Amino acid sequence: MNTSIEITIPILNEENTLAQQIKKTCAYIENNLKDIGSIRLILADNGSTDKTPEIARELEKILPGVEYLRLEQRGVGRALKASWTKSTADIVGYMDLDLATDLRHLRPALETLIANNAEVVTGSRLAKGAKVIGRKPIRNVTSFCFNYIVRLIFNTSFSDGMCGFKFLQRSTLEKLMDTGAKSDGWFFATEILVTADHLKYRVYDLPVIWTDDPNSKVKIIKLTIEYLKAMLSLRQRLNNSKRGM
Repeated sequence: MNTSIEITIPILNEENTLAQQIKKTCAYIENNLKDIGSIRLILADNGSTDKTPEIARELEKILPGVEYLRLEQRGVGRALKASWTKSTADIVGYMDLDLATDLRHLRPALETLIANNAEVVTGSRLAKGAKVIGRKPIRNVTSFCFNYIVRLIFNTSFSDGMCGFKFLQRSTLEKLMDTGAKSDGWFFATEILVTADHLKYRVYDLPVIWTDDPNSKVKIIKLTIEYLKAMLSLRQRLNNSKRGM
């Protein structure tokens, strides 16, 4: 049976790199992954105000398997939820446009799900065998502290909740969202993992090669505050779900 796969790439004001990165990704899929299933890329644009929409629509026209999805409101979680909930694919997932996670990890991630050896696969920069290239010390400290707090609060099995490289069996999505994964922001992807652990789904921690993007738009302090608030809300939802069982 031909497995259907949809990979969402959230985009926001990416006019300078969008065409290059999507063409690179499509070429990699065409040359290396045609044997494992039908793979589509969903460009989930959540509020771009530059030329990103025009470029994305042109890519949709010229590249088979690329679809443009426009949202007027911002938020990575909002973009992923919009894309994943409309999908009919067997497997859904996401990765960042900067391709910080090496594309070679797509095969083991997807094959693990195709073989039904896990319900969720997450890339990890902290698991044994992972390699991080070019990252500033402050970003390493922030990542370590965030993941330590997640483990402390939720007693999770995965090592890196922040890595932008996650895939799951779409059949699990409704339960994950009903139980805990609801954020409209960056924390949504971490909520997927925490909630999967809570529901006793099998989460595969895949060590990856990850190269830092020096032009990253992530604002550390703002993101930290957002994450801490989201963690408290998620803990309350999961506690409520336990009481409802």
